[in-house]
Amino acid sequence: MKQAEKAITFALSMKTPTGNKDKTLFVSDLDGTLLDDNSQLSPRTVATLNRIIGELGGLFTVATARTPATVVPLMQEVHATLPFIVIGGSAMWNPVTGCYEHTRGISNDTVNAVTNVFDRHGAYPFIYRRHGSSLLYTHHYGPLSPQEERFIAERQHLPLKRFFLDDTDYRQSDDEALLMFSMNKYAILKAIAEDLRTTVPTCSVMVYHDNFDPSDGYLEIYTAGTSKAGAIRTLAQEVGATRVVVFGDNRNDIAMMQAADHSVAMGNAFPEVKEAASEVIGPNTDDSVARWIEQELEVRS
Repeated sequence: MKQAEKAITFALSMKTPTGNKDKTLFVSDLDGTLLDDNSQLSPRTVATLNRIIGELGGLFTVATARTPATVVPLMQEVHATLPFIVIGGSAMWNPVTGCYEHTRGISNDTVNAVTNVFDRHGAYPFIYRRHGSSLLYTHHYGPLSPQEERFIAERQHLPLKRFFLDDTDYRQSDDEALLMFSMNKYAILKAIAEDLRTTVPTCSVMVYHDNFDPSDGYLEIYTAGTSKAGAIRTLAQEVGATRVVVFGDNRNDIAMMQAADHSVAMGNAFPEVKEAASEVIGPNTDDSVARWIEQELEVRS
């Protein structure tokens, strides 16, 4: 089915009573949750999600820190109609139109203040700016950590992202900044995060361990008030959902899990994520998210 036809079909379905008491929005994290250990969607998950969206009429989307540059290729075989919540909730990506929606930008004053904190710690962030309706310009200056070098090598040929390295004009731009991001040793990033929380109140900070090597970490910086939970609430209101179910595995999923009506942790999740969840299911390697949603919709149909 063509994308425009999918959009029309979805719009009509939203006006048709489902017969269920609740209209549920299902939202899944990607890495460690919907994706397998090779960071891919298994054929079974793809087939099950397409049945959920098509035959069973389920409302399904993903919420991730990833950008559309990697989310779109990962989800290309899924017949998605709902916007993807991307870049930690600072934007949505409409898979039908191929455009950003509901963006939450970081002011250039905040970009400068955050960069000054990084300078004090001898570190250098990426600055992600939306260019037009569908491109993301990623600016960086200064030395790169080994993790960042690998990160760029894996992504520099993606069609929805452009890298600008050794960029001396990174602080000022007419393009909207959606994210400032760094990957380094967790201890270094934690110190930067603590400094930012004390000195830059206009930003929201998320620091967490790498799934595979806890000594490494990631630091995400958004405009204040940005979160996957907030974006999920916006999307739920748009589609008329009366119930939200979320799936996650990492510490940065806890906030959206606490805001959901029902939260599901993966068997491979961190202990504190399992503790925060309403229930724990199988691991990400067993198509657990797709199977859980399919079973619930079959029971409720």
